[in-house]
Amino acid sequence: MKLAAGALVRSAATAVVVARLGRVALARRPITPAVSPHDCTVSIVIPARNEAHRIGPLLDVMIDAPGISEVIVVDDESTDGTAAMAAAAGARVVPAGGRPSGWVGKSWAVQCGLHAASSDWIVTLDADARPDRGLPSAVVARAELDGTDLLTVSGRFDGPSAGARWLHPAMLTTLVYRFGAPGRSPIAPPHRLLANGQCMVFRRATLLELGGLSPVAGALVEDVALARHVARAGRRVDFLDASDLLQVELYESLGATWAGWGRSIGLPGVEPRWRQLADVVMLTLTLPVPALRLAVGRVDPIDLVALAARLGTLVGTSRAFARRDLAYWLSPLADAVAIAALVRSIFARRQEWSGRTYEL
Repeated sequence: MKLAAGALVRSAATAVVVARLGRVALARRPITPAVSPHDCTVSIVIPARNEAHRIGPLLDVMIDAPGISEVIVVDDESTDGTAAMAAAAGARVVPAGGRPSGWVGKSWAVQCGLHAASSDWIVTLDADARPDRGLPSAVVARAELDGTDLLTVSGRFDGPSAGARWLHPAMLTTLVYRFGAPGRSPIAPPHRLLANGQCMVFRRATLLELGGLSPVAGALVEDVALARHVARAGRRVDFLDASDLLQVELYESLGATWAGWGRSIGLPGVEPRWRQLADVVMLTLTLPVPALRLAVGRVDPIDLVALAARLGTLVGTSRAFARRDLAYWLSPLADAVAIAALVRSIFARRQEWSGRTYEL
């Protein structure tokens, strides 16, 4: 009876994963370069806190990029010369000033950029983003075509460390298993939306009408919180693949990946605790458990389906990584570590972001 109950639970978890992965076949096409110019104005907003060491390449690409009206760098009390570097590069620098009580730093910086900008559309980019010059025009053209009010996109990851290139794909897999891949069809209901704050695209008027980022001021994962808020207001929200136009730097080491991505992977403050724990159970039963059962010679058809799903995901997510080296192909061995990072994120009582500590 106990064995039958265990098999039933594993079957249910595997069925959930297979159903979510099956939607990949219906995924909408990735974002490609715009074939015709859009007829609206576009502002680039870059929230930055002590980013002098890595913001330069982004500014080099975005200043005078086609279809861009202005590039705004919101300086969030940097102490390393970020503002001077941005101004020298030709960006308009807007000081964030003192952060109001209850606001997370990045949300406040984006809010300042929202009010400082004057264009129809705003494209936000993190300082570590390495976009193609045509990215802003392409994402705005796609949002206009689809009637989207808030669009976030996924990029292609790259990094110098084999450790990061080993752990990061496993962490990404946990998100794909929980929420599906970018471009899923149909679009998820508001409470299941995922988003990527490294590049957000939104109609300025719409976001101002909805209060900007004020409704999610204290959210550490402001991208997901904002996407769900906008969707609940009845506006169209989407998350699409733009890996041909956007590359993002990974953290520099395995430890930095564990600490950095591990802070937000549980979607603290956004996902209810019961769903976080249900995801941990589902991930455990469909990722490390089948591999372990195979290793000890107890594999059954349920395990084979789960292992096939994991192999398919490994092949499918390879497009999201610039270097598909041995570290990448061995990333399923990091699945248990990724789940441990998820558990740590769920139960963390405080988080550090950009030199600031936030109580959860």
